Amino acid sequence: ENTLKLNFTGSAGQSFGAFATKGLTMVVNGNTNDYLGKGLSGAKLVIKVPFKSTIKPEDNIITGNVTLYGAISGEAYINGKAGERFCVRNSGAKAVVEGIGDHGCEYMTGGVAVILGSVGRNFGAGMSGGIAYVFNRDGSFEKRCNGEHLNLLPVEEDNDVKQLKELIENHYNATLSPLAQEILEKWEEYLPKFIKVFPEEYRQALIRLEQEKMQTL
Repeated sequence: ENTLKLNFTGSAGQSFGAFATKGLTMVVNGNTNDYLGKGLSGAKLVIKVPFKSTIKPEDNIITGNVTLYGAISGEAYINGKAGERFCVRNSGAKAVVEGIGDHGCEYMTGGVAVILGSVGRNFGAGMSGGIAYVFNRDGSFEKRCNGEHLNLLPVEEDNDVKQLKELIENHYNATLSPLAQEILEKWEEYLPKFIKVFPEEYRQALIRLEQEKMQTL
């Protein structure tokens, strides 16, 4: 990890960090266009608001559409909002973002997505695997979610709580996000506002794996 760390300032074009592999860390102080982290293969991507900027990150789009399309592993920490189709076809990457547009986590098959802000319509369409944790501060998420074949659960299990908090801590450490700081400081108050999006197909697969494991003992 961090074998090679590259720092950028300004606006990056399409497909920044595409297919970037393990050991590479790429930090953008600015913004990026569509297809950030396409096919991400183990690298860590950090997109953050420049230090002197006066914008409120969770209210402003900082990366374009189709972030992490087809990513298989790695991490992304985005100190602002992403456009449409965030994490579409993600199969293994972990990502934290502060808001997204329509069709989030579409056809996602693996990995973890943490959304700390507003969510567009049709969230989770065709999502068959992976986990999403959504900060449902205003209670509107259920209306924006494509609930078919998805379980919307409170974040209560120890493994979920640990994973969620760790990813938000990583996000803060990478970006110094004021929103992440607020959530961590008010953790006990805000944790009940998170929803775990758990595809039924994935849940059934985990049950079958556990049954097969028990049969071999």
